[in-house]
Parts: sequence; structure tokens; C-alpha cells
Amino acid sequence: MTPKHLFVAVACATLATLSGAAGKPSGNAEAGQQKAAACGGCHGADGNSAPEIFAALKAPKLAAQVPEYIVKSLHDFKSGRRSNETMSPQAQAVAEVDMADIAAWFASQKVAPNAIQNKELMAQGEKIFFKGKGRPDVVAACVGCHGLKGIGNREWGKTMSKVPAVLAPAIGGQHAGYVSDQLKAYKSGKRATDPAKVMRDIAGRMDDKDIAAVSEYIASLGK
Repeated sequence: MTPKHLFVAVACATLATLSGAAGKPSGNAEAGQQKAAACGGCHGADGNSAPEIFAALKAPKLAAQVPEYIVKSLHDFKSGRRSNETMSPQAQAVAEVDMADIAAWFASQKVAPNAIQNKELMAQGEKIFFKGKGRPDVVAACVGCHGLKGIGNREWGKTMSKVPAVLAPAIGGQHAGYVSDQLKAYKSGKRATDPAKVMRDIAGRMDDKDIAAVSEYIASLGK
């Protein structure tokens, strides 16, 4: 096993232990559609926030997101582990009993891929996504946890004894700007919601060119 693959195995195994407490929501998508109406103003009725809305509000796409991750994110905003001037107060208004239904609705939607803006940059990002980056700053391949096409690990709750068994979100088709912003937030330590500091460690090994490239590739993905 190479050092890079060993890092992925250890990181994901650690995350499996720490993320197990997140719980598996059992939501009703039909009920969630109505409950998610207020979310649609920023995130889109089907979870595909429009480019112009993202540019103004930095609202990410929620379509096809792993439902457990949506619930975890709401808890993070409610508790203050994450902070955003729009989402923090909005999360406070979401009742615990409604979270799973809202998550189920957005998880049931299809994410719309974005138009390719820079083919050369996207090609560089594809290499990082599938193969990571070697020495001197080893970066684990994104596909190891986030899966092919960036669909996230939807089976994490069923595979807790296997690697990777991590609550990795869906990132394919996400706005490039959002992916870039989050990687930079992990890199700076501004965002610290990753168990075992796995994303902070990975992002910390990426330079601005790496972040721009992988963000461009991830944005091009979608079901």
C-alpha cells in the first residue's frame, strides 16, 4: 500500500468511527417538498440553486445530496459549529422533526451539471479527483471518499466496518465557486466540521491552482 493510499484508508477509518453518531435519518420526500419551500428561495425548489443566486448569496446546490449530510449540516449551523449570516438564523427555524423530510426531498432530486468554463483547468482537476497529487505535498484522491461522479457515500451507514465508511457529501455538479470556497475555508481552518481534521489536512496540502482545478472538474459532474 502506497503512503497516499494508506492515508486515505486511515483517514476514512477514523471518520467512520467519529461520524457514526450522526445517525441515519428516515425522512419522507413527499412531506419534505412542502417543508423545503422556504429553502427553495436560495437553494432552488429542486435543490439546484441558479448561478446568479449563488453569485449573490453563495447558496450551494442541495439536489442529490446525501440526506444524512444535510441533517448534519443543519445541526452544525444550529449549534454554531458552522456560521453563515444567512444559514445560521435559517437553521434555527427548522424543527428537528422536519429535518429528515427536508433532507429526503433534496436527496431525491437530480443535480444539474454546470457548463464547462475552462477545459484545460478541468482536465487538471480530473487528475487530482481520481489520482490525487504526489510529493512533496501528497493529496488524497477525492474519489476515494466522494465516489465516482462525486455522488457521495450514500451507503456509509451500512458499511461502517468497511473503508471508506465516511459521511462524505455529494459534491458532483456543485458550483465551482462553492467547492473552492469550502476548500479554502478548510485550508485556513475557518471551517472545522470535519472529524479528525481530514478535510483540513487535505485542503492544507493544496495550493490555489489545485483548488481551482478540482473545483472546475467537480462542477462539471452530475447524474
